Amino acid sequence: MYDVVGIRFKKAGKIYYFDPADLPIEKDDFVIVETVRGVEYGRAVTSRKKVGENDVVLPLKKVVRIADHKDRLIVEENKAAAQEAYKICLEKVNEHRLEMKLVDVEYTFDRNKVIFYFTADGRVDFRELVKDLASIFRTRIELRQIGVRDEAKMLGGIGPCGRMLCCSTFLGDFDPVSIKMAKDQNLSLNPTKISGLCGRLMCCLKYENDEYETAKEQLPDIGEIIATPNGPGKVVGLNILERIMQVEMTGQERVLEYTLEEVLKEGAVSIQSSTD
Repeated sequence: MYDVVGIRFKKAGKIYYFDPADLPIEKDDFVIVETVRGVEYGRAVTSRKKVGENDVVLPLKKVVRIADHKDRLIVEENKAAAQEAYKICLEKVNEHRLEMKLVDVEYTFDRNKVIFYFTADGRVDFRELVKDLASIFRTRIELRQIGVRDEAKMLGGIGPCGRMLCCSTFLGDFDPVSIKMAKDQNLSLNPTKISGLCGRLMCCLKYENDEYETAKEQLPDIGEIIATPNGPGKVVGLNILERIMQVEMTGQERVLEYTLEEVLKEGAVSIQSSTD
């Protein structure tokens, strides 16, 4: 087991584990750590805890120190410098007529590197752009191409639900989302209704997916003949989350509703498949 604290470098960024050493780090403290990108300023989102070897990337880097007021001023200065760098880079992109969209600019805490995030439909030859930027900023330059989901995470916005985007407020990682999830939840397959601001399938399709999959395993399919307290009938509708079935009774011109528990009391859910 390893003693660690979880550090985030962005509001809804991924959590990275660091060795707190003997520092009295508490949740929400700001700290200075050394990463593969250089010295960085982050916030502790967990207090000191123990995790297994499979949960950390070894060797575990140590927290350099707890951040002070001067460090916070440096962060503010870096943000202001990043805004100026954005304007300059945008001018250079237009000057070189590159087919790329500049999304954000970020300085590392120690100003050892400036990172330019952009989106593009394909590969972009930005070698001349890098030369121009290096001559202006006199530091290491990194141009990083990101996807549309990462762009939405950085820029933020309001989703179709009227709330701030999940990815920009609390989602640390993007989970895979498939059209099957929308089908399982009986949602409209109209792309405009199941897509987020990024144009990809909405992340929230994943939230209730496990519950729907469990319910579908327990419930019969539409068209199956099942045993009910009032005799056999054909399933004509399902309320998946509440485990309720609409059943057309055999030989009767009526549709009744039954819960899964009521049907299970009859000994079996299905007595005849819809393909039989």
